[in-house]
Amino acid sequence: MPPRPPAPYPAARLRRLRRTNALRDLVAETRLSAADLIWPVFIREGDGLEEPIPSMPGVARLSIDRLLARAEAAHALGITTICLFPYTDPALRTEDCEEAWNPDNITNRAIRALKAALPELSVMTDIALDPYNANGHDGFVVDGVIVNDATVEALVKMALAQADAGADILGPSDMMDGRIGAIRTALEQAGHADLAILSYAAKFASGFYGPFRDAVGAAGRLVGDKKTYQINPANRDEALRCVARDLDEGADMVMVKPGMPYLDICRAVKAEFGVPTFAYQVSGEYAMLRGAALNGWLDGEAVMMESLLAFRRAGCDGILTYFAPDAARLMRA
Repeated sequence: MPPRPPAPYPAARLRRLRRTNALRDLVAETRLSAADLIWPVFIREGDGLEEPIPSMPGVARLSIDRLLARAEAAHALGITTICLFPYTDPALRTEDCEEAWNPDNITNRAIRALKAALPELSVMTDIALDPYNANGHDGFVVDGVIVNDATVEALVKMALAQADAGADILGPSDMMDGRIGAIRTALEQAGHADLAILSYAAKFASGFYGPFRDAVGAAGRLVGDKKTYQINPANRDEALRCVARDLDEGADMVMVKPGMPYLDICRAVKAEFGVPTFAYQVSGEYAMLRGAALNGWLDGEAVMMESLLAFRRAGCDGILTYFAPDAARLMRA
């Protein structure tokens, strides 16, 4: 229903409700809290390490001991979910990607450590082969082609290993056809019927992923591009078809990625399907805002909060954002 038009001026002075902080807060249409944020964290082998990522100022790869300390602090700020992304030893990046489903890989060890130390914290994972792949792709490459069905079989093994490690939410980000149905069937058969899937259902072939690929060590390895499996940025209807398919196959929640350039997709997904809808404020979005703030070109806190509120206003139930601890801290102040 369209908004009711206001009475003629001066009976209606719309500025009346903007006059004070209290009035503005009273009539705010959209709310943001720390519980709306999922914090993506990069992890690596080692002890006592916080390795800065140059293309993402303020973000570091963390060893598991430092992850636990940072996770505890984030949880104390009201953040309820952390999503893990591994930086894998280059020697373990192979064409068969076998490390992806190793029960003792860095991700699975981090899951177990987090659930032991902070059982009330929700742990989300990433399901895609690129951190383990010698050529940086999300799927197996055969004669220059990213093959679908063999990749799905590998993703199922990866999902089961993460489920066995104690993950709360699985996040398939690969964009292979049929992977949600295959993972859901395997989870049911393996006794993980209650495990949630947050599908990267509308993931676009975007130029905003560059710093992330630096962070997981895939940038220099990527051969070609990902346009044969990620969605064309021009296509709205295709994105909705992908969401519908993943929901039909057993996804519990869906994600739009990237975030701010695709707020129209966020709104369309929420309006069309009415399911828990998330957006990923990706590395390039973060780097632009953080870099501009560090150069004094933007008010960093203001644009951080404004950008996060935009996702909520567009209909998102939550946001994956590298700003999560800073935003939570600011909301707590």
